[in-house]
Amino acid sequence: MFRNAKNVGYYMIGQGSLSQLGDLLAARRKAVAGPAVFFLDKFFQGKDLADKLPVESRDMLLYVDTTNEPTTDSVDGYTDQVKAFLKGVEPCALVALGGGCVLDTCKCVGNLLDNPGKAEDYQGWELVKNPAPYKIAVPTLSGTGSETSRTGIICNEEKNIKLGMNSDFTMFDQVLMDPDLTASVPRNQYFYTGIDTYMHCFESITGSYRNVVVDSLAAKAIDLCKQVFLSQDMMSEENREKMMIASYLGGMAAGFVGVVHPISAGLSMVLHMRHGIANCYALTVLEDIYPEHYKEFMTMMERQGIDLPKGICQGLTDAQYDALYGASIVHEKPLSNRLGPDFKNILTKENVIGRFKRM
Repeated sequence: MFRNAKNVGYYMIGQGSLSQLGDLLAARRKAVAGPAVFFLDKFFQGKDLADKLPVESRDMLLYVDTTNEPTTDSVDGYTDQVKAFLKGVEPCALVALGGGCVLDTCKCVGNLLDNPGKAEDYQGWELVKNPAPYKIAVPTLSGTGSETSRTGIICNEEKNIKLGMNSDFTMFDQVLMDPDLTASVPRNQYFYTGIDTYMHCFESITGSYRNVVVDSLAAKAIDLCKQVFLSQDMMSEENREKMMIASYLGGMAAGFVGVVHPISAGLSMVLHMRHGIANCYALTVLEDIYPEHYKEFMTMMERQGIDLPKGICQGLTDAQYDALYGASIVHEKPLSNRLGPDFKNILTKENVIGRFKRM
């Protein structure tokens, strides 16, 4: 059976392109009478970016707390706020400005505006039945690929699982990429987020569930990541634009990942670690599974002056180690993508917990 693949409808890229957001919204305001809902990283509250946005008096400006990754509870809470504001009126657009946490929150809330129930009801594949309102992504960080992927990732703390709303309806309709927006990102954060593209793309092309389109997109994204992270300055003007393109392509290529992301998911669920840095810790203990990419990653970190403190899993209880293992091994599709159907014989409980202890 063949999958009918969908991509983002429109994209715009270039320095200063944020100034065109008002024009993009104007067309939507003519088409749909309802207000726009802006999802903005709380980091920008009281800063210049909020003042530059084309927010009208009837619009909603919602600040998203990105201290932790999105959860089913946080998505439900933001959905309730948006529904109370809209009072049944269809919004002309949902606009997300931020990193993956904000973009994923916007995508998931969008799904819940036109589908009954709660966020946890739609964690999985093809569970969303009704189209979401029109959505515009304006990434202020590059690397997650959320701007072009069909998944909104959320943590279900009650079930100890990190899983997305995987649906064509989750995708953004318009992406606006302005490299100027990433100029002030702290270097470590820029690396942790950007390297996510490199990781999910090499996981994809080293797995068994592949196709030629995904391979081509992933290969180009990896090439751009190498240009950025093996250069002398990953945050030069040219490299920030390259990183945005790599993230865009990487999101389109986001097929099945491998072992890095499940181990990373364990860290996110149990230690509440952010996705990008959790990926970095995961790859540091997977040199036997990804020897070439492990070596390249370590070179990238050294080249860019990035340091990962050791000992993050020291002193944990047996229950916490059990939870780390459970939150990682539950991701059967990506683990079998890399290691085959007998992956549990390789990643035994002792093996996985041993890896966490090495961090």
